[in-house]
Amino acid sequence: MNKNDIVTVEITDIGVSGEGIGHVDGYTLFIKDAVIGDVVEAKVMKAKKNYGYARLMKVITPSEYRVEPKCAFARRCGGCQIQEMSYDRQLVFKDQKIRGNLERIGGFTKDQIDTVMQPVVGMEHPFGYRNKAQFPFGTDKEGNPITGFYAGRTHDIIANTDCALGVEQNKEILEIILQYMRENKIKSYDEKTGKGLIRHALIRYGFKTKEIMVCLVINGKKLPKAERLIEKLIQIEGMTSITISPNTRRDNVIMGDSYEILWGQGYITDYIGNVKYQISPLSFYQVNPVQTERLYGLALEYADLKGDETVWDLYCGIGTISLFLAQKAKQVYGVEIVPQAIDDAKENAKINAIDNAEFFVGKAEEVLPEYYAEYEREHNGETAHADVIVVDPPRKGCDETLMETIVKMQPEKVVYVSCDSATLARDLKYLCANGYEIKMCRGVDQFPQSVHVETVVLLSKGEVDSKKIRVEFSLEDMDMSEFQDGATYPQIKEYVLEHTGLKVSNLYISQIKRKCGIGVGKNYNLPKSEDSRQPQCPPEKEKAIREAFKYFGMI
Repeated sequence: MNKNDIVTVEITDIGVSGEGIGHVDGYTLFIKDAVIGDVVEAKVMKAKKNYGYARLMKVITPSEYRVEPKCAFARRCGGCQIQEMSYDRQLVFKDQKIRGNLERIGGFTKDQIDTVMQPVVGMEHPFGYRNKAQFPFGTDKEGNPITGFYAGRTHDIIANTDCALGVEQNKEILEIILQYMRENKIKSYDEKTGKGLIRHALIRYGFKTKEIMVCLVINGKKLPKAERLIEKLIQIEGMTSITISPNTRRDNVIMGDSYEILWGQGYITDYIGNVKYQISPLSFYQVNPVQTERLYGLALEYADLKGDETVWDLYCGIGTISLFLAQKAKQVYGVEIVPQAIDDAKENAKINAIDNAEFFVGKAEEVLPEYYAEYEREHNGETAHADVIVVDPPRKGCDETLMETIVKMQPEKVVYVSCDSATLARDLKYLCANGYEIKMCRGVDQFPQSVHVETVVLLSKGEVDSKKIRVEFSLEDMDMSEFQDGATYPQIKEYVLEHTGLKVSNLYISQIKRKCGIGVGKNYNLPKSEDSRQPQCPPEKEKAIREAFKYFGMI
């Protein structure tokens, strides 16, 4: 297969990023926007030895699962990777994604997975569900300000103020901001030059309270003629908070480190179940309130609290799960690295008159081990104990030091809430190798129309065989290839670019593979002649590549 070849192919599978997978004479092609069951005409854009990437040119025979996308920009935008797939089939895809990772990365058998898996929790109305949206601003060819979303894998803005996943109020707010910018000759931020003022607009909406927050991220300290913008925005029903967040850094981080109130208050409130939450511009708060209530309800169900338990909630954010659990537990301890989030968590506890929840600022992987060690010192060798530990980590999963401490504390139950089933599977493998068993596992479709899925898992202490056998072996005699083929070079490059904005070469990846003891092709990393000198991978790129290796379970 060569670049620019035109082929006809039937899509027989779906990749983890939602791309269609087909085969031509045994050669595998990954085709974005193709749906399983389609017969398509595609143009090969990149051809490797055994696989390639192709662009969908036209659908010859549409799949029974193909639907007309609600958004005209669905194929170009990077937000909805599978909007052209029927919603029922999206749920099947997400179920299979979780199962595939548990089997491939976690090492669990199909029978084990079938025993614990429950159906994915879907939505009745899988559009208009986001209570938060962050819109980048740019400039079109005529010099006019625009806003919308980035095209897939780029920083090119698709002008669109009416995203199908957001609330209807977003469109009116964005049009007011754009009009204000045009009338007052205020420029959008330009990533290439570092000039311009308006970078992003953050909009939050309380589904139950109907309160609205608008926060403009600006490349400066002041918003010129802000009163003109405020005058228009406060006419929108529910407007509660208007703020700015200064961010003059030249990086991909959206929000600044602080915010300033222009009008109203610095937060909005909303409910999950009976618990009221105060949400600031810098707060982490789940974006889909309907599914969040189901997600946390599932975590509470799995914890099965009776009222006398001590619970640790790690990566607790503004206390969303902590306060949910505190309704049924004796005592809850929450840990979160963001000080502002902990301030919000403490305030949320006060708002709800919950006095059995205590919060700590710090990294979960540091706070819990330090607590464990200090408790042991203060109690003459007696070890700290938790009845239930809940973890809701970022995409990279749990730190190994943290998991070691969890195992030492011997909670009866561990409830793992995950936004990435790949790192979830890796962590479950560790916990199950150290005395725990998976009892229940269920996906929750927190992000319809995208490839992402949340997963909740219940683990409990299993029976540990006290008999031990000493086995000696040499790593040199082991075939480690099964564990090291966690990702292809293109997948590693894509991960690094998406998470850090850095571009890395095959050469750099190969160099770091060697440092980590991962095999690479013969002589791949050697100079072509003794006189030639290779560039060495810079430290920041080495760090990013190692993070990718960890993500894919390669180290």
